[in-house]
Amino acid sequence: MLFIMGFSWFISTVCRLWPCTFTDAVATSMGHPEWNGFTHHDTIFPLFLFIAGISFPFSWAKHRQNGMGPGKMYAKILRRVISLIVLGWVYGGIFRLDFEHMRYVSVLGRIGVAWGIAAVLYMNAGVRTRILIAALILVGYGLVSVFVGAPDVANADPLSFEGNFAGYFDRQFLPGRMYRGTFDPEGLFSTIPSIVTAMLGMFTGEFIRRDNLSGVRKTGLLILAALVFLVVGLSFSPVLPLNKSLWSSTFVCVVGSYSLAMFALFYYLIEVRGWHRWAFAFRVIGLNSITIYLAQRIVNFGHISDFFLKGIASKCPETVAPVILSAGYVTACWLFLYFLYRKRTFLKV
Repeated sequence: MLFIMGFSWFISTVCRLWPCTFTDAVATSMGHPEWNGFTHHDTIFPLFLFIAGISFPFSWAKHRQNGMGPGKMYAKILRRVISLIVLGWVYGGIFRLDFEHMRYVSVLGRIGVAWGIAAVLYMNAGVRTRILIAALILVGYGLVSVFVGAPDVANADPLSFEGNFAGYFDRQFLPGRMYRGTFDPEGLFSTIPSIVTAMLGMFTGEFIRRDNLSGVRKTGLLILAALVFLVVGLSFSPVLPLNKSLWSSTFVCVVGSYSLAMFALFYYLIEVRGWHRWAFAFRVIGLNSITIYLAQRIVNFGHISDFFLKGIASKCPETVAPVILSAGYVTACWLFLYFLYRKRTFLKV
């Protein structure tokens, strides 16, 4: 969420101060590739879904301990799924009341649906069954991606922007506007493999809850799992490219590797070594992640940055001014969240 609330913009502006091959590559990684490829910015959305998955084994165990039955848990899951879908509509502009041209799918909607399905699977199937389901989803989706093109596109290349089956499916069944004209990266069909991303998070949370392994041992096994997923994803990428828009099966594996590695790092530093204080700034953001995601559509934090810093920026060299304004944007967002944190106000669904 730090990168979404302007930090990626800040890094890009800093990189422009010292243009070279390395800084150009870093700046490029702060955005999404046009189609195939993999950048740092591609990790943000699936990592959010992965983290949502991690939390469920803990919450389910807590609710069971408090006597909550499956029926109430299903209702809680459904309420959360619907809430995220509706918040996604709010983000997409439902209050404009232009339903014909509204975008009905969203990042929040996909998180809700994928997490909800994964949660139901977690409640009803054992580890081995869920591993088999996850593998079948990735293999099945991968085969469709490689071999089935869009019937409405002549000589369709199944892996192209124009000819992929996911886009065709959404053109047939998705109402309203698509994000990229004839294709939507948060579409219906490509939500299927994102379920596995949520499942990977739940596998991780389930593993962390085990009390027969030390924290160091758990960290090592998480890193090993990350390496396995990385090798699998990269091995098949020549046949099925890494593609966030399609949420390709190889993308699931590689971004799953990244998510596992990042979680292992933070788990080791915070839980195993007990280093908590340095993470306070991230805690302020993480406890209101949905809040800041939505708030940036409503509150003009850029105007706040301009109000206080545009005068200073105007006195600086042309390349330095964007650094100051982008830093101001991040600071305005964080102070807004810190105010909510101090008031113990959190948006939870």
